Amino acid sequence: MHRWIANLRRATRLVGFRAAVFSLAGIGIAVAAWLISFIAPSGLGPEIGQDSVSTILQILASSMLAVTTFSLTTMVSAYSGASTSGTPRSTQLLILDRTSQNALSTFIGAFAYSIVGIIVLSSKVLSPAGVALLFLGTLCVIVAVLVALLRWISFLTTFGRVPDIMDRLENAATKAMRDYAAAPRAGAAAWTSPPEDARRVLATSDGYVTDLHVDDLQALAEWKDLDIWVHLRPGMTVSEGEALAHVRGEYDEAIETQLRESFTVEPHRTFDKDPRLGLIGLSEVASKALSPGINDPGTAIGVLRALERVLSVAQGTDHHAEVTRPRVRMQIISPEDFVVDALRPTARDGASMVEVSVRLQREIARLVAGAKDAEWEIALLRESAEALARCESAMTLDADIEHVRAAHLQAVRGGASA
Repeated sequence: MHRWIANLRRATRLVGFRAAVFSLAGIGIAVAAWLISFIAPSGLGPEIGQDSVSTILQILASSMLAVTTFSLTTMVSAYSGASTSGTPRSTQLLILDRTSQNALSTFIGAFAYSIVGIIVLSSKVLSPAGVALLFLGTLCVIVAVLVALLRWISFLTTFGRVPDIMDRLENAATKAMRDYAAAPRAGAAAWTSPPEDARRVLATSDGYVTDLHVDDLQALAEWKDLDIWVHLRPGMTVSEGEALAHVRGEYDEAIETQLRESFTVEPHRTFDKDPRLGLIGLSEVASKALSPGINDPGTAIGVLRALERVLSVAQGTDHHAEVTRPRVRMQIISPEDFVVDALRPTARDGASMVEVSVRLQREIARLVAGAKDAEWEIALLRESAEALARCESAMTLDADIEHVRAAHLQAVRGGASA
């Protein structure tokens, strides 16, 4: 059940769903005008010429076709620009943007409404009441189009630009990280090694685990008296024949299929349940900015600030979260994985730039100051030392190296400087 709900929720976020809803709403208004002509008395409604309504609908149809084509071209260009100047991982966030989806859906819905309205008028069966309803609907559609167009024009000034990409990645990473920090095991029990008599549930396809329905696993475990050890969580790669989980207890092939279906495997990673993907996306933006062809250390510094904010959320992970699915066991993500995903690419690509390297050490210092356990502090200081070693190897000016060493010393002392 949870799997079907998740799939339905994902489908409603796609632009095709919104476009279909808006189009059906527009068609519904036009059809209602046709139906009311058979229901309402002939004298009901003001006298409005069909030619005037037809002219407006024809103008609306031709203009909406042009606007829709322009909007699609603009969106595709924004996706391409985001991949070029930022990271290809950001395109899925742009595709799911509500403002662009609503604008495009409004234009398509208005086009569908005007086409059906022209067909209904051409049938010559509309009564004055039907024509009046169609005219009123046309006015409402025009207002909706104008509002959507004004918002769309304002929105295009930032859509797909590097700051917009950074904000979207940070928001997606922060949301996923907060969900993870509140329940790092999704209600499952702490990890222990599976016993020797536990059987493996093998994957039947390659890809990435994008969702894990722990509720379904718990329900199956209670029903069949099973104990389940989950090996792969959202964001991890899986190959055909690899173990998704170990299960102890008696179960048949049908139950094994249900256990396997509790893991959603897709060709690409998604941001919703994967707290590491947002960190990777942000670090890729920094790496692209530090490439010789772009040479934009300011963007990399901005990314480091964003990464520090997301990692601060990760440091608040509740290791003692309530266990609501005791028959399922799962591992948490280690702080070292978070730190490496977030900081190592920038440390590597910005090793020769003193301003980037100093900022990296200062952000690590802030994180060390906020570390709540030794594992986080060890991971951060290890990355700080590796970043310093990269700088000492890449920089040629001793003064630059001394600046980085001073910032590294601040991190080791557990303090932070602006």
